[in-house]
Amino acid sequence: MLLLGWREGQLVDRLDAVVVGAGPNGLAAAVTLARAGRRVQVIEASDTVGGGTRSAELTLPGIVHDVCSAIHPLGVASPLFRALPLDQYGLEWVHPKVPVAHPLDDGTAAVLARSVDDTARDLGPDAAAYRSLMAPLVKGADAIISGLLGPLRPPSRPVPLARFGLGAVRSVKGLASGSFAGVPAKALLAGIGGHAILPLERPTTAAFALFTALLGHAVGWPAARGGSQAIADALAAYLRDLGGEITTGWRVGSLDELPPARAVLLDLTPRQLIGIAGDRLPSGYRWQLERFRHGPGVFKLDWALDGPVPWAAPDCAAAGTLHLGGTLGEIAAAERAVAQGRHPERPFVLVAQQSRFDHSRAPQGRQALWAYCHVPNGSDVDMTEAIEAQIERFAPGFRDRILARSAMGPAALEAHNANYIGGDIVGGAQTPRQMLFRPAARTNPYRTPIDGVYLCSSSTPPGGGVHGMCGYRAARSVLKRLGKER
Repeated sequence: MLLLGWREGQLVDRLDAVVVGAGPNGLAAAVTLARAGRRVQVIEASDTVGGGTRSAELTLPGIVHDVCSAIHPLGVASPLFRALPLDQYGLEWVHPKVPVAHPLDDGTAAVLARSVDDTARDLGPDAAAYRSLMAPLVKGADAIISGLLGPLRPPSRPVPLARFGLGAVRSVKGLASGSFAGVPAKALLAGIGGHAILPLERPTTAAFALFTALLGHAVGWPAARGGSQAIADALAAYLRDLGGEITTGWRVGSLDELPPARAVLLDLTPRQLIGIAGDRLPSGYRWQLERFRHGPGVFKLDWALDGPVPWAAPDCAAAGTLHLGGTLGEIAAAERAVAQGRHPERPFVLVAQQSRFDHSRAPQGRQALWAYCHVPNGSDVDMTEAIEAQIERFAPGFRDRILARSAMGPAALEAHNANYIGGDIVGGAQTPRQMLFRPAARTNPYRTPIDGVYLCSSSTPPGGGVHGMCGYRAARSVLKRLGKER
């Protein structure tokens, strides 16, 4: 195996692995290797670890905002995180009373409750259809979560996965229109499906809606107490206790800069791999990486408020996450516009109100609010007015509560985290091809053609989200290789 960073004539104490990038996947990879007794060093360009799981006082002193990720159903469901003693390092999941609310113009809201029955009960004529759709999936939740997020292996319980797949191949719009008659149920599924960041008419987008709704029922949609930074801090503290090293403030420009190691794992996008690998990449593999597409970006706002958001629908006050966009048709039109490179006048807005159920986020009498909408990749359009208009639509008087705001468009988000190319927060467009072959068509998607170099970012399976499983899977691939060398 190539000893990256090796210089002839030098005697060095060689590491087993160097991990570039201290986002949740990079830290997860390092922890997995360290738990196996390997010597690991993590190198991070920023001054703090976390990547997309950092928190900061973006508006006023004492008010903690999540800079990117905020609500973590994938974190609490992650097979890796559940196996680690992260609670001993300060990570505590805080659950709202209601995972998701979807307000409508008549002053009511469709609600995804923890219970399937409670959710169905409020959907009127669609109650039975909702139970029929979701109850069998929730019954097989463990098998579905393990199959989609867990280690790469044949499923031990294929029937739940097959049942999930029957609905997953459809589009969100097709599934919602074919399953439900009423506006609330259709809108609820559309909002949840909007997390795909794809046009809702696209085949397989229903997979995102069904899986995300399933998580709400099976494990909830919690936040990390004190801020998403707590996830990264817990992983980093555990890694250090395992003997791992973390170096911050070091931006790697070339593989040649790295210390000698038997393996290198990169929590980076394909574009960044091309940049630091130089001419080491074979032309065919490089061609595939250059074809890798990034999806839409996001425009994000954070507010400091002088009180709770005055939602018109009472159920919204108890929700951790809110989907603002109105009907299925409205949300589909907004997401279609973004995919076509346009900025919708009424964007689909995702809102999190963590401080309503995590009082450590803001001083008494104040609230923190987090929101974003989808925009074309690399957009430089300020969506502040459009986002605030959508909130005001469902919460009259919202603007009167604003004390301060922070706005971050795609360029600002990419400056914060270089993996967010053009504001793409999920590591690449979530198209069927790129979910099957991510980032390139290879039997081992983590191992690059460069001897000893692996990718472990969300540009590899199972894709975007704070779950650490891209890092875990890449690290397992490395351990398998290192074990053969002994």
